Amino acid sequence: MTKAVVLLSGGMDSATLLALTQKKGFECYALSFNYGQRHRSELDAAINLSKAFMVKAHRVVDLDLAAIGGSALTDTHIDVPEEIGEGIPVTYVPARNTVFLSIALAWAEVLSAQDIFIGVNAVDYSGYPDCRPEYIQAFEKMANLATKAAVEGHRLTIHTPLINMSKAEIIQTGADLGLDYGLTVTCYQADEVGRACGKCDACRLRAEGFKMAGVADTTRYQNG
Repeated sequence: MTKAVVLLSGGMDSATLLALTQKKGFECYALSFNYGQRHRSELDAAINLSKAFMVKAHRVVDLDLAAIGGSALTDTHIDVPEEIGEGIPVTYVPARNTVFLSIALAWAEVLSAQDIFIGVNAVDYSGYPDCRPEYIQAFEKMANLATKAAVEGHRLTIHTPLINMSKAEIIQTGADLGLDYGLTVTCYQADEVGRACGKCDACRLRAEGFKMAGVADTTRYQNG
């Protein structure tokens, strides 16, 4: 089987990504990050998903992006917004996807894998600049300039199968693959057992996606 590194946050999109990657016949190596985020509920979900999908290996890399802050997800002094604002929201984590993809790239080289999957989305998203197609194209170009594997003829590809899907299309895709979204955590401020706030941007997009897809919403809420 062809090896693939799959970035797995534990959220809805990355879980769908993992299901799709397996469906395509790849041998999946899941990669998650404990990066100083507000809660580890999503990370616990990633661990449970990796077990449910029986991935070949799952690595959780410790990073301390909270040490530099700059985001509501890594700095508890910045409130998570519960209303839609203008511009790039404070939940944007500076350079997060660049850092994550760089480590995924390193692991791919170690594994002799030429495929990296990331669940970025440019349709129903919060305006993050590192979710755009042109960013992914630029990173892939850099990866093929900067790695021993590529220089020796083993070109690396960054796959983004969800990038042009709406949230409803992502949910329908996962549902068709038999994915239990109850295993996932999307909320920016979930509690310690993974129950969602139902108020943040991530919760809003998730709830609307289930509604538009006509799929039963199995999300656990703090007030439910």
